[in-house]
Amino acid sequence: MHILENIWGVGTSLNSIQMGVRGITVFLSALILIRISGRRSFGIGSASDNIIVILLGAILSRAVVGASPFIPVLSTCLIIVLLHRIISWLKSKHKSFNQTVDGKKILVFKEGEFLQPNMDKALICKEDILQGIRKSALTDDLNLIKYVYVEYTGEITVVKNNDIP
Repeated sequence: MHILENIWGVGTSLNSIQMGVRGITVFLSALILIRISGRRSFGIGSASDNIIVILLGAILSRAVVGASPFIPVLSTCLIIVLLHRIISWLKSKHKSFNQTVDGKKILVFKEGEFLQPNMDKALICKEDILQGIRKSALTDDLNLIKYVYVEYTGEITVVKNNDIP
């Protein structure tokens, strides 16, 4: 038991090797937790997906530096990951639940017109939309654009006008 204590450390007075061992253990544990959580937690970037990333990072760091006991930290992270998984499952099954948790896309440009009330709701300006158009549609020509949305992730997406050759 004394050997394990020397390798793992006790409390917050840890040396570099002990923190390194804890860091490796937390990394492997986090990898398992993220695999349990699913691809969404690092793919799409919705509010609930970002929350899990922040929480796991904050809580797992406590295990690395010895600020909290290791097993309670891992069990807390497992509970958060399972909660995220349940919320993601509910979002996939119920559109209204998804919209409640993450919100809806907002139409900010329609057939040549900027929709200022919707832009205010999305908290973006005309230049943000123009940047999204340049980045997504690779054009400055607004005549080529039919719709622009601000997705619930904050990403700007563009639908080109198919009527123009």
